[in-house]
Amino acid sequence: MKEGKHALRWMALLIAIPVGFAGAMVTLAFRHTLDFFNRLLFGRSDDITLAMHAWPWYCWPLIVGGGGLIAGIFLQYAVRLEKKQRINTDYLDVINARLDAVPTRTSLFRALSSIASISSGASIGKEGPMVQLAALCGSIIGRFLPAATLLKNSDVVAMAAAAGLASVYHAPLASAIFVAEVAFGISALQRLIPLVISAAVSVMTLWWLGDRSALYPLAEVQFDVSIASVVTVAAIGCIGGLAGAGFITLTGYSKKQFSRITRLPYRLASGGIAVGLLAILSTDILGNGYEVIVNIFRGHYLLSGLLLVLVLKLLATCCSVGSSAVGGMFTPSLLIGALVGAMFTVLTVHLGVGTQPGWLYAAVGMGAVLAAISQAPLMAMLMVMEMTLNSSLLFPLMIATVLATMVTYRLQSAVTYPLIATHFSRAEAKFDFDNTSIAELIIPGAAILPGTPVSDALAISTLKRERYVYVINESGRFLGVVSIHEIAASVLSQKITSDSPVSTVMDNEFPYVCQGQSLREGWEAFEKVTLERLPVLSDDTGRYFLGALTKTSLVRKAGAFI
Repeated sequence: MKEGKHALRWMALLIAIPVGFAGAMVTLAFRHTLDFFNRLLFGRSDDITLAMHAWPWYCWPLIVGGGGLIAGIFLQYAVRLEKKQRINTDYLDVINARLDAVPTRTSLFRALSSIASISSGASIGKEGPMVQLAALCGSIIGRFLPAATLLKNSDVVAMAAAAGLASVYHAPLASAIFVAEVAFGISALQRLIPLVISAAVSVMTLWWLGDRSALYPLAEVQFDVSIASVVTVAAIGCIGGLAGAGFITLTGYSKKQFSRITRLPYRLASGGIAVGLLAILSTDILGNGYEVIVNIFRGHYLLSGLLLVLVLKLLATCCSVGSSAVGGMFTPSLLIGALVGAMFTVLTVHLGVGTQPGWLYAAVGMGAVLAAISQAPLMAMLMVMEMTLNSSLLFPLMIATVLATMVTYRLQSAVTYPLIATHFSRAEAKFDFDNTSIAELIIPGAAILPGTPVSDALAISTLKRERYVYVINESGRFLGVVSIHEIAASVLSQKITSDSPVSTVMDNEFPYVCQGQSLREGWEAFEKVTLERLPVLSDDTGRYFLGALTKTSLVRKAGAFI
């Protein structure tokens, strides 16, 4: 058995290498496709915040709205296919449910929908369709793997998803952690290692193709630790958590309002027109926000400008996401976090306390809001470090991401990824299982006195449909049990008669549990026996009989997290 496990692990590591390469190439192909459509529409491949100026301002709502209309047509077809075939397209669902494959046609139509939205300027991230296509590529590779590899298709999909996300953000470790945290709900080493290798190969492929620079150039500055800066970081974490919770709530409200428009093409067109109108106030709200973050790090914004872009970006992203535009939430949340952190930079400079060079508070804000929205603090922390290549951010990011995650969680906000809610529910159910006492699951049990005739015990057993009848004394203390099979065998062998007292066939060494023990301890007690029920006593000293605990009740409780 051990050898089989080791063989599986080595096979997974070997397969992770080509999967990582394929994931990088797929995301590159998607980027080039977006560049092609940008040149076609705007005559240039600049960031959308600049490219949109190729057209006069009064055309912007029509461009974004028209893109939404086309995106809606593709998305409507994909949704129809999903309903008809009753399949889950999202790679996270495929990984979590360990499904056979990522659906090809629906993934491609969703990608086309995303291309239409992103190319026309919708306030949505590019990483969503990129990772989905990388996952699809991994799924296709997984279909051709021989059965001898013992790898499920969902395992290969997880590797490809990590590779795709890593190639988008140049963050291999954070990408692997994200898939492990969100899709698996754990960071188990045996599942994490293939993801890390696949993600690393993806980033190395980009390096080999000449793309070696950090996404956000902050490596040359160092975070200065002081009491004022730590307090500021804690404040950024709390505000980032509030911003994340507010963002999720607004997005949910937006989805509810846009859902009144039943036809997807019209819904996405309406969202696009709304984003285009907001772009008249500032084109910085268009696209995923990458160029705006770079400008923030260069110090191009005053406090009033930061606040304006923050409000408009929140509204624009809610319109795009709410209207069902296919895309990611990562980069928009990074921009929102950068804006929050940048405002703290301006304030600390104005007050002369806890100031930091290079707008590092903006980077801390990125991590805080990303953690709040994804509920994956470890991933957010590592991703910002890898994107900036600034190791001095580790300490402030640890504080900000954890605080932001806790604030959002405590506010009982909805979650961006439904799987996270599932993992939280499982974790809470397991906590309850480990800490709930057996007393809460006690049911009545048939009990008789030791002098009761065995014929009465048989009658009670038949009536209650129980193999064992519990024996107690006059004061209610547990003495043992009698088995109906033991009674029948003894009567047939003429060792006893039907009028003999049950004490003659009583088992006084029968296993039991106590009311103060946890359900976990009750589970462990059932592991040692082949019984459906165990008697529940008050404690080991008093031994007063209270009722019975059934294996079925424990299985139902455990089913919430197993």
